[in-house]
Amino acid sequence: MDSREAGKSDVQKPATGAAAPGDVAWTLPEAMTGRASPAKVAVGDKPVFAYIASLPQPQRGIAEAVDALAAKTLTDLRRSVKWGMSYYGVGDGWCFSCGGFAGHVKLMFINGVALEPVPPVTPVGKSTRGVELESVGDLDERQIAEWMKQVASVPGVGGKKR
Repeated sequence: MDSREAGKSDVQKPATGAAAPGDVAWTLPEAMTGRASPAKVAVGDKPVFAYIASLPQPQRGIAEAVDALAAKTLTDLRRSVKWGMSYYGVGDGWCFSCGGFAGHVKLMFINGVALEPVPPVTPVGKSTRGVELESVGDLDERQIAEWMKQVASVPGVGGKKR
């Protein structure tokens, strides 16, 4: 269990991000209390790839691995940048988000409480659940691909509305 899970305040300094062409340099936030980056809202692959490319290492490598796993796992994958993070969806809605923060990447599944097993990271007062990845080695591809498939089949999130 890491310090975030134990409730300790082992605060790390924000990591400095490389600016995308034409943008001002930015820093990654220490916690999920605000926007993850100044990336503008945009739908499509290109804005998501630009957002990922703007992240510093190791967050960039982790986000690239999550993106590649999503593309390999889900057919008809849609991408978008919203609230300063990359969002992924299929069918009728958005299924999960991936955002770079100081010291980790947060991968959060919309309505993650419905997943089996339920992912361990719980934001306050939300049905979203996810994982915090500090390195590419933390990426359990088998489990995360299974969660991606499960959330993509939830009506109104990824599956067809009833």
